[in-house]
Amino acid sequence: MAKDDKRFVVTEKEGGALTSYKQVIVDKKTGVNYLFIQSGNAGGLTPLLDREGKPVITSVASFEE
Repeated sequence: MAKDDKRFVVTEKEGGALTSYKQVIVDKKTGVNYLFIQSGNAGGLTPLLDREGKPVITSVASFEE
């Protein structure tokens, strides 16, 4: 697998490694944005939704070179 062939990319990150933290992860094939939250030994992943309840989508063209 080439260096840029990763399907998921972290676009935002908040918090520290020793405490809870949040990440926005984008699927480069579909453009769907996910929110990942970790606190201690627990974590969760969910799609980010807009105010109408539809998934937040990033243009996949922004990942193509």
